[in-house]
Amino acid sequence: MRIEEDIKLDYSDVLFRPKRSTLHSRKEVNLKRTYKFKYSNNEWSGIPIIAANMDGVGELGVAKNLAEFEIITSLTKQHDVKMIKRCSYIKSIFQHIALSTGTSDKDFKRINDILKDHSFFQFICIDIANGYSDHFSKFVKSVREKYPTKTIIAGNVVTADMTQELILSGADIVKVGIGPGSVCTTRIQTGVGYPQLSAVIECSDAAHGLGAHIIADGGCTCPGDVAKAFGAGADFVMLGGMFAGHDEGKGKIVKKNGSKYIEFYGSSSNTAVKKHYGGLSDYRSSEGKTVRLKYRGKIKDTVLNILGGIRSSCTYVGAPSLKQLSKCTTFVRVNNQHNETFDQK
Repeated sequence: MRIEEDIKLDYSDVLFRPKRSTLHSRKEVNLKRTYKFKYSNNEWSGIPIIAANMDGVGELGVAKNLAEFEIITSLTKQHDVKMIKRCSYIKSIFQHIALSTGTSDKDFKRINDILKDHSFFQFICIDIANGYSDHFSKFVKSVREKYPTKTIIAGNVVTADMTQELILSGADIVKVGIGPGSVCTTRIQTGVGYPQLSAVIECSDAAHGLGAHIIADGGCTCPGDVAKAFGAGADFVMLGGMFAGHDEGKGKIVKKNGSKYIEFYGSSSNTAVKKHYGGLSDYRSSEGKTVRLKYRGKIKDTVLNILGGIRSSCTYVGAPSLKQLSKCTTFVRVNNQHNETFDQK
């Protein structure tokens, strides 16, 4: 047994230190990035935010609307060939879609079936809760061998050593985050995790040293957190709860006390496991929860709010573009992020 004494930080533990800026307006800030990926050699341009592959978020309706902003949607693992074929607009937005898969034979067959008739998809997101298993690295390697020209996303991990391991196994992009999500209970149920800001800083440093990229996955509660993730070195930021509760997610609307709510739940929650797999196996427990979010209407308004916040962050630190944000970032450690006196309970 050993204890690491170094302080590790979450987004709420820091604020940007403002700096002198030559920018006259938020309109001057360029949020688009262009990346060329390590193994696939594919080039992608857009706003590097990704809707998480969660029910009510990683849906085709969400993808259609986010593609208008050049934002990516990682579809849920339940999207199969039939669902893809029924989508008439899929070819017009494919560059902003990632196909998700687990590591089971059934999952891999589903991805192979989709790509057989829809080879235009660029991103494959290999997604499991615990990216530290030897089996996972081997699976990433096998997918790389089968699909040398696809951009492979793999995760989740939170440390530099495993980030490097997944990249050396064939991942172009590593997904970073264990336990920070709003409907994730992994830290409570298992005692495992890593403060997200520090995870992003350390894993991005490891990935960039090998010419690869990372996604900061989870832990963002507001636009300022998204900006902090980019400031910490993330190439992409994945959002679940912030994109949940909208019309485009097709969740069931429940009315209570005159207000509208939409159910949102973690991918390892009892709700999700029962819905997609028939229930929990005896040897495991739920690592997610189910909540009711206030109905948020159209996702466009939420997107504009997030992008406006990021642009404002850039103007405060003198970054003319999202690409420059991390180079202009100095974080200040704080005891609280904002004044909660008049927050609605």
